[in-house]
Amino acid sequence: MNNHEIDYKIHGEEMQCVEIELDPQEGVIAEPGSFMMMTDGIQMQTLFGDGSNTGDNSFMGKLFSAGKRILTGENLFMTLYTNTSHQKRTVTFAAPYSGKIVPMNLSQLDGKLICQKDSFLCAAKGVSVGIEFQKKLGTGLFGGEGFIMQKLEGDGLAFVHSGGYVLEKTLQPGELLRVDTGCIVAFTQNVDYDIEMVKGVKNVIFGGEGIFFAVLRGPGKVWLQSLPISRLAGRILAYGHNRKEEGSILGGLGNLFEKD
Repeated sequence: MNNHEIDYKIHGEEMQCVEIELDPQEGVIAEPGSFMMMTDGIQMQTLFGDGSNTGDNSFMGKLFSAGKRILTGENLFMTLYTNTSHQKRTVTFAAPYSGKIVPMNLSQLDGKLICQKDSFLCAAKGVSVGIEFQKKLGTGLFGGEGFIMQKLEGDGLAFVHSGGYVLEKTLQPGELLRVDTGCIVAFTQNVDYDIEMVKGVKNVIFGGEGIFFAVLRGPGKVWLQSLPISRLAGRILAYGHNRKEEGSILGGLGNLFEKD
């Protein structure tokens, strides 16, 4: 294996964290802000990009590699945690919102996984975290995840997080699945990803499910989330806006009779 071989344990049900066990000199990379705790003997190092040492290793090459991460909405830097002691040590990372942490063994997924731009949590040192451009213009313009998605490459373990419950589907060759664009967590590289407009004027105007479906066609594996963070944020904003009307018999109509 080119990537470090790490052991792990996932704790919790809805608010999960993943505990990574590192042998001496083993390392794990993680998104800034995902760190929870670590035992003595773990050394932190801030890196440009993912530190995978793939491609151009010059300063400009590293700067370009790190700059691509900005296109996916991620931080310019990543953090490397290395066990510098002579015994096994642990470091723990937590998901940023309620949901599930999904371990992905890239060696069993043909060495590459495409995921939504904010789902990556951490990975064994050596895993490359890059960007994946959607080749079809319609997918880029109207897909819920935009024109750019993340790609994870290597032969080690990577961890992605989802909102709510995560459902894994295995698509057979030619099998088609239509899903809400925000519900995609990740899919393998052989899955064809496209956008399809919802049929019917009434469905578009009054359906409340958006104008477009994401269309996933096999063969390959797909991971879907039951609660996209965008949907959760929308409900929270709506609740905050209507909170002052709670407990009123008239609800919103009561505001018409309020005095200054």
